[in-house]
Amino acid sequence: MTPAAGEALAAAEVIVGYQTYLDLIPEFLAGKEVIASQMMKEVDRCRKALELAGEGRIVALVSGGDPGIYAMAGLVFEMAREQGGAVEIEVIAGIAALNACAARLGAPLMHDFAAISLSDLLTPWEKIEKRLEAAAAADFVVVIYNPKSKKRAEHIVKAREILLAHRAPETPVGIVTAATRENERIVLTTLEKMLASEIDMQTTIIVGNSMTFAWQGFMVTPRGYAAKYGW
Repeated sequence: MTPAAGEALAAAEVIVGYQTYLDLIPEFLAGKEVIASQMMKEVDRCRKALELAGEGRIVALVSGGDPGIYAMAGLVFEMAREQGGAVEIEVIAGIAALNACAARLGAPLMHDFAAISLSDLLTPWEKIEKRLEAAAAADFVVVIYNPKSKKRAEHIVKAREILLAHRAPETPVGIVTAATRENERIVLTTLEKMLASEIDMQTTIIVGNSMTFAWQGFMVTPRGYAAKYGW
């Protein structure tokens, strides 16, 4: 959480959010009106937040990570535009999973990278496959969100197959679950062996490019300084 996010929560009269995320910030909920809902209720949460803001209330809609990266900010704008209201909206930056996980692993995102979600709830799997193929062929470091759930156990298997068609089996892979939280788990492995590690919906996976290396427990993608300056 950024300091600005904490300030926004402190200033809010009403806090709306997914219960699991609200459970992480009890210190910000005291004395507030709190409206919680369960997974898959994103539209309801946004609608309620906009409704309350339209009444003149100061509302904080809580997202995990950064609200503008696979989170709620876009849906708020879409619904606000559809409703045609004049609600004032401010997006407060957070720390995205890719930032937190990269920091835990070392410096895997020092060069160009692509973030791809394997969830096909909102995006057709055929399109996800095309994006994986394009990113792999272009030698991007690939950040994989939503890699595996009980209903989508095979998507990460297919993603690995696509990446292996363009990457060496020994390519470093970082697997980080629940970064910065109490149940944090960090694994540094390879593309060949990555499926042997525990992976779930709280996991973010970072697959290195052709230059990424592992060193003393860290994962590093060179930016190119050595080649340019000859050190």
